[in-house]
Amino acid sequence: VGGLRVRIDDLTEAGRARCNEPPRKRFPLPAAPRLGNDSRSTTRRWRHVTQRRRPTIHEVAKVAGVSISSVSRALNGNTSNADMVARVNAAVRQVGYVPSVVAQSLKTRHTGQVAFAMEDIGNAAYLEMVRRIQPALRDQGYRLLLHSTGADVENELGVLASLSQNYVDGLILCPLRVTDRHVEALRQTAVPVVVIGLLPDDVPVDNVRADSRVGARLAVEHLAEAGARRIAFIDGPLDTVPGRARYDGYRRGLASAGLAAADDQTDELVRFTDFQFEAGRQTARELLTAHPDVDAVLGANDLIAMGVLHALRELGRDVPGDVRVVGMDDTPLAATSFPPLSSVSLGSADRGRIAAELLLRRLDGDDAPPERVTVPPSLTVRESSR
Repeated sequence: VGGLRVRIDDLTEAGRARCNEPPRKRFPLPAAPRLGNDSRSTTRRWRHVTQRRRPTIHEVAKVAGVSISSVSRALNGNTSNADMVARVNAAVRQVGYVPSVVAQSLKTRHTGQVAFAMEDIGNAAYLEMVRRIQPALRDQGYRLLLHSTGADVENELGVLASLSQNYVDGLILCPLRVTDRHVEALRQTAVPVVVIGLLPDDVPVDNVRADSRVGARLAVEHLAEAGARRIAFIDGPLDTVPGRARYDGYRRGLASAGLAAADDQTDELVRFTDFQFEAGRQTARELLTAHPDVDAVLGANDLIAMGVLHALRELGRDVPGDVRVVGMDDTPLAATSFPPLSSVSLGSADRGRIAAELLLRRLDGDDAPPERVTVPPSLTVRESSR
């Protein structure tokens, strides 16, 4: 092969020579571990190295020179003996004792924890709420637990059902959909709940609302005043509370601007998708390709509107020269986009703050009738729609 000739006899002689070689030295394999008592002691030694034992309340009592019940009273604030409290706290620091939150909550029926359940923890509008909710709760001694439900009804109902297990003292819930099952669960909650979103007025739960309907109308009227005549709308799912409200506001805005009758059902420039960037980008490409005469687009939130801006760049359209764009929520993304995005603020930060204040009042024992608070929208005009 390739000019090299090898005789079978040569290969046979070479193989015979190797067979006559003395055996090569082999290195022994490590002995298998012995089972029995030795293996158990080895396991115990391994655990000692890798897993330090948690200090107990017995050790705290021994170091402080007091009884276990005295330690418990000192840690729970049920004693006026300042000297004993100081000795117990010093012993706690010395041994590194951490009280069990679960055990304390079983005794006191108080966890010091509040949950916040929202659709998407990565959505900037919810982050704005968290930035207001967390410090308000922390100032009153509460920790905040976050739940990302993915707008899944079963997940949200699961959170409501888990309240009976007393793992939190209260809940702030921000659902995209409010079903009859939500309403029934809210009527039977074991702890105080505040809902950020629209609820039926007969549900006995504190409720903080954004006026998305008015916000969408403001955006459409602004675009019409800027000269737009073919105003498209990319909305979230219509079966969600914000999706329905913003769709209604869009139609009312068109009617008030004289661009369509309020009962016009053609909706040729309306698309429904998810409240996400990529959904906005793909939907905008399809819409603008099918209707190249569109001269303005309202996105139902800033993520959708950012996707619209991206699609317009891909299609070689100028913003705002060819197409004006407005979003909703006025998150920090709006001011930092290119070009800066006009957006309707729905008061995410204020809604978070108000929800925390209402919940803290309930946790403090306030039994006044449920409150309904509506945060008014406002439009911030930036380069994308001028």
